[in-house]
Amino acid sequence: MQKWLYLIPLLTLLSPELQAETPADKGLAIAIEANKRDNGWVDQTSDMEMILRNKQGEESHRTLHISSLEVNDDGDKSLTIFDDPKDVKGTALLSYTHALVPDDQWLYLPALKRVKRISSSNKSGPFVGSEFAYEDLTSQEVEKYSYTWLRDEPLDGKNCFVIERTPAYENSGYTRQIVWIDQEIYHPLKVEYYDRKNALLKTLSMNDYKQYLDKYWRPHRMHMINHQTGKETSLIWKNYQFGNGLTDRDFDQNTLKRAR
Repeated sequence: MQKWLYLIPLLTLLSPELQAETPADKGLAIAIEANKRDNGWVDQTSDMEMILRNKQGEESHRTLHISSLEVNDDGDKSLTIFDDPKDVKGTALLSYTHALVPDDQWLYLPALKRVKRISSSNKSGPFVGSEFAYEDLTSQEVEKYSYTWLRDEPLDGKNCFVIERTPAYENSGYTRQIVWIDQEIYHPLKVEYYDRKNALLKTLSMNDYKQYLDKYWRPHRMHMINHQTGKETSLIWKNYQFGNGLTDRDFDQNTLKRAR
């Protein structure tokens, strides 16, 4: 995908003495490089276990299957289907991510046997009781944010870029996010989310990265802590597979109704 090319600052076209890199330029360049390195995977499937913990430490478990399709010149498509437990089995979320316009998302609720479109103003709400919002579950297109490089610092023994990204789209639940990006593989290791009052809301940690197809890095563990409620959600990923031959027909609204 080449959609990020037009974002390269015009400063690069000027004479060397005018090419002083600002924090905004550097932050954008890091985001573009991260996006560039993850292009070309075409399609992907994976299994995932979701563990919900309340403030008292009580847990509930859910299992899901996720399919994704890379889309040129736009955001990706994804389909998330709940397999277990019985009260959520067959629930499915279909997402069409876009770069410059609001994402499209639909939720299929088997108890109601109908597809519900998720309003663009409701994407900050929690996804089926987890600490992940709907907007956290779509691909993070470069154009969705403005960026500022803050500093370089180590995290868990890995050198990281620390950047701030500010949502450019309306109705986000966040004023800003602070992201620690591994300087070697250009993938996030940690994200701090700040709410609409600019108070720290959540922290996401991503680890146990593994490489696929000698190029694409994927985390096998993600952990979200809500600092304001004391609740937590862990995601454990497994069985990543690429090159499944998925097409747009596997990501239409009729697919939602066939979800099992």
